[in-house]
Amino acid sequence: MKKVLLVAIFIFCGVYNTNAQEEIFNLTVNISGLNSDKGTLMIGLYNKEDSFLKKQFKADIVKINNKKSEVIFKNLPKGEYAVSFVHDENDNKKMDTNFLGIPKEDYGCSNNARGFMGPPKYKDAKFQLTANKTIEIKI
Repeated sequence: MKKVLLVAIFIFCGVYNTNAQEEIFNLTVNISGLNSDKGTLMIGLYNKEDSFLKKQFKADIVKINNKKSEVIFKNLPKGEYAVSFVHDENDNKKMDTNFLGIPKEDYGCSNNARGFMGPPKYKDAKFQLTANKTIEIKI
């Protein structure tokens, strides 16, 4: 009887653990068309509309070569995401703007989303991650 009970417990634990594992993927972001190789790219990954362009789910700072760059976000759960970046040419860790608030440095979002008289909207930049994926963002 003890053996049967132990076998049942092991089977139950195995089924429970298999169902509890979430699907994990990698996201590669290729950015091209930058003005120069100066500075770095600050890249943000967002997984919620209300935190878009405010608080990143994940972030990275990468170098630029030949006016392009690549970043790989690993081990991401299946879901909805958006990406934004700023080309921080002077390495001051912020987006520089003119007196009207218009960016002086390159910037962009997934789906090459652009805002009209303001920043891009999450609904225009979002995409589904359901497998390993590579996205291209061009300036």
